[in-house]
Amino acid sequence: MVIRADETDGRVGIRSRLGEWSYSLGMLWPMQRLCAPLRRNLRILAYHRVLDVPDPARFEFDLEVVSTSPSLFRDQMRLLKQRFNPVSLGDVVTTLREGRTLPPNSVAVTFDDGYNDNYHTAFPILREVGVPATFFVSTGHVGSGLPFAYDWLVHMVLTTDACVIDVPEVGISETLPTTRPGRRALAQALLDRLKSLGDAEQTTLIARLEQEWRMPRSTVSECKPVNWGQLREMRDAGFEIGSHGVSHRMLSKLSQPELQDELTESKAALEKELGVEANLMAYPVGSERAFDERVIAATAAAGYLLACAYIRGVNRNPLENRYALRRLPVEREMGLGWFASMLTFPGLMSYPTVAATLASRRT
Repeated sequence: MVIRADETDGRVGIRSRLGEWSYSLGMLWPMQRLCAPLRRNLRILAYHRVLDVPDPARFEFDLEVVSTSPSLFRDQMRLLKQRFNPVSLGDVVTTLREGRTLPPNSVAVTFDDGYNDNYHTAFPILREVGVPATFFVSTGHVGSGLPFAYDWLVHMVLTTDACVIDVPEVGISETLPTTRPGRRALAQALLDRLKSLGDAEQTTLIARLEQEWRMPRSTVSECKPVNWGQLREMRDAGFEIGSHGVSHRMLSKLSQPELQDELTESKAALEKELGVEANLMAYPVGSERAFDERVIAATAAAGYLLACAYIRGVNRNPLENRYALRRLPVEREMGLGWFASMLTFPGLMSYPTVAATLASRRT
């Protein structure tokens, strides 16, 4: 999750303008060439959905997980191929095993959750351009046809006929806004507060709203997961499929047996269905409150070799934080210039994540 523009006192807008300006003036590539010999860090891009949203006001699901449009994604991947060194996370594992260092300007592309637009849209573009990628999927959702619980929660808030929302567990009890932007802001506040609850409390809250509003989760074409046949086709084309748990639960919220089941059962499902070793993990939600040392230890014990968080940053020595790899979120507002600037100067130009922003507020 990232911090939106209105939550950062305009800093997102400044990054966007500065990035586009630097890109249009051709300042980035000389600086990249100058710095490349000194940079052996690993940059990992984090995407969710690649989707055209012609009218955001009519879109009935979470806009925050729409990373970019298909046309802009193609431009981003072409730029990545031309100016950087795309690597797979499998390449990173091999490099670590052999005690080598990564080449300069190494960038890995990752996707979280397993939406079916990853297959229909992102996968063909990646194959066309020749960029490797890793797709992290929650195995319990693969082929189900059903939206994730968090997606459905946002959908319910946006579309319910109810007049009020009463969720005292997170301190929200008010009349539902009549406008779509108002409801979208409320849905994001609810979703963020929900993630502070325990796992059982999250499940109970969402189920209660489904019942009260008579909106049981159902298949909707705008928000479907991939199926196993699609994942096999992606595997056959050379793309990596990693674990995102079984049911997209925040691992730090689980008991030890539940945690181990999420890790081992998702790994076993991937290996059974795809016939390849599953040793890559991305923690669901991925913020500082979604994983901890206990989760890291269990991930290593389950046989995973790398794990990605959803915390902004680069990885100067992936061997040292191989179970908490930082990533660079790609977001819907990010134009090509900002994208290029983020890859060139990730510390300055990357999109702030919740964890990084909260940490800066604490200090």
